[in-house]
Formats: sequence, structure tokens, C-alpha cells
Amino acid sequence: MKRLIVQTVKYLLFLLLGVFLLWLSFRNLSLNEIWNDILNAHYSWMFLALFFVFMAHLLRAMRWNLLIGSMGYKTRISTTFYAVMIGYMANTAVPRMGEFMRCGVLSRKEKIPFNALFGSVISERFIDLVVLAIILFSVLFFQWQLLGDFVTRMLNPFFESVGANSFALGLLAGSGLLLAALLTWLFVYFRNRFRRMPGYSKTVELIHGLLEGIRTIQKVKRKGLFIFYTVLIWLLYGLMLWAPFMMLDETSHLGLLEAITLMAIGSLGVVAPVPGGIGAYHFIGKAVLVELYSIPGTAAGSFVALTHAGQTLLHIITGGLFYFIMFFADHKKPLNE
Repeated sequence: MKRLIVQTVKYLLFLLLGVFLLWLSFRNLSLNEIWNDILNAHYSWMFLALFFVFMAHLLRAMRWNLLIGSMGYKTRISTTFYAVMIGYMANTAVPRMGEFMRCGVLSRKEKIPFNALFGSVISERFIDLVVLAIILFSVLFFQWQLLGDFVTRMLNPFFESVGANSFALGLLAGSGLLLAALLTWLFVYFRNRFRRMPGYSKTVELIHGLLEGIRTIQKVKRKGLFIFYTVLIWLLYGLMLWAPFMMLDETSHLGLLEAITLMAIGSLGVVAPVPGGIGAYHFIGKAVLVELYSIPGTAAGSFVALTHAGQTLLHIITGGLFYFIMFFADHKKPLNE
């Protein structure tokens, strides 16, 4: 009960943070003008963008299948894809819940151990984090003349705060390392007692399953195909922001390079611990469009509102539909019984 209360309070705090960032993003804008932009947007480009999103998620499911297959388990592309879309639906409600949700539903449907699936997702997310870091550094390197002042303004308060609290941060880091060393020593010294504790074998089994899933990237037989899927996924992520540029006259002159820049920097808003990236994506996306590309504030606000709403609706509708299909319409037997 106590844990549930803590989790609920944390969720509400992050939700309030998202609402606050949303308010900051739109407080000085004309909501009537934004509504007019929404009514008059060229929605054929939005449907193209959502097609790119859909294809990126399908490729993500196909890439995940490669990792699952490297562990010796079988799964259909359809059920993996359903699980991925259900995960994105879950993320719109609770941050980071999607990874647990997609592993849970696929584990239940195809009888694959949850811990192995979750380990493979950790491996997959690590690869995506590396790719995102490469894209971010590439964007900064090739557009430093444009991005330098923007990055400096954004990071200066952080570095000033670190400098002012360097002693406290150093003390905290030292305490953390000392605590980790102490816990390691205690575990080694009392390992025989730990082995006799109830739940020890289950915990070891869980850790082994996670490690097996994390090591899947090393065991993938078709590494070239895995890399090909990864490149296509991130290219489609760029295209899914390029297409909506054409919805509004004020953003229609922006190209793929600007879309990749917005994707790279805007991804920082998506990974923020707020439900569905609400507020954080709007705040960062609007700042990039206004500060870097001199897009009028109202048009920038309309753009982030449209793109976020479109993707959110896609995830909710398709996630709900595929959950129904997966557990109520698809009666195929599990492949790993």
C-alpha cells in the first residue's frame, strides 16, 4: 500500500511538471491563432508522417525478433509488432511502463520468459541510446555555428550550478562509491547465508535471464540486418518530423536536416519522466524551432501540438486495437510451449 501511494505521488508530480512545461510553452501565444492553424493544416502530410511512424515501429518489432531469436525462442512478427504498439500505448499513460508492458504481453502470448525479453529490450535501448548520441554529436558538429550559442545558453545554468556545488557533488559521489564497495564486500563475505535465504534462487534466475537478454546483441546471427533495421528506424524518425513541416506555411521551407536536428534535440523531451512526453516535448520542440530556425512562436506551438497529438492518438488507437486482436481475436497457439 505504501509503495502504491509513493508511485501515485511520483506520477502526479511528473504529470504536474508536464502540465507546467505545457503552460510555459503556450502562455504567451494566441490560442485562437493556434486553433486556426490546426483547422487549416494540410493533414495529408500528417497522415504521411504517421505512416513513417507506423513503419518505424514495424521495423522495431522486426529488429526485436532478431534479438529474441538469438536466445533460441520463436515469435511471430505480428505478435511482436502488437506488443511494441501496446508498449507505446502504455507509455502515453505511464512513463517507461511501455518496456514492461510489451515484454509482459509478449511473454504471455508466446510463452517466453519475461526476464529474457526485458534483458533484450535493455540491449535494444542501449543501441538506440548510442545511435541518438551519435546523431546529437553529428548535429552539433556540422551545425555548430548555428547551434553553438543555443547549446551554451541552455547548458550555462547547469554548469554554473555544478561549479557552485562541486564539493557537495564530490562528497555525494564518494559516498555512493563507498556504499557500493561496502555492499559488495558484505555480499561476498555473507554469500553462503544469502544462498540459504528464501527467494535467493529466484533472484539469481531473474538476473541470469536479464543478462541473457542483454547479451543478445552479441549473439545476433544477422548483425548486418540488425544494423540495417536500426538505420532505417532512425531515418524514418527523421522523416516523421520532416513531413509535418509541410502542414504549415511557416515551417514548409524546413528540410530533412532541420527535421533530424529537431528529432535529436526533441528526443530529450520524449525521454523525460512525464506521461507521454507531454509538456517536455512541446517546450523543447518549440524552443528549437523559435531559437534556431526563427519560426514564429505561434506556428512553432501549432507544430509541436499537432505532431505530439497525432503520434499520441496513433499509439492509443493502434495499441488498444492490437491488444484486443492479440488476446481476443488471435487464437494461435504459443510457439514456445
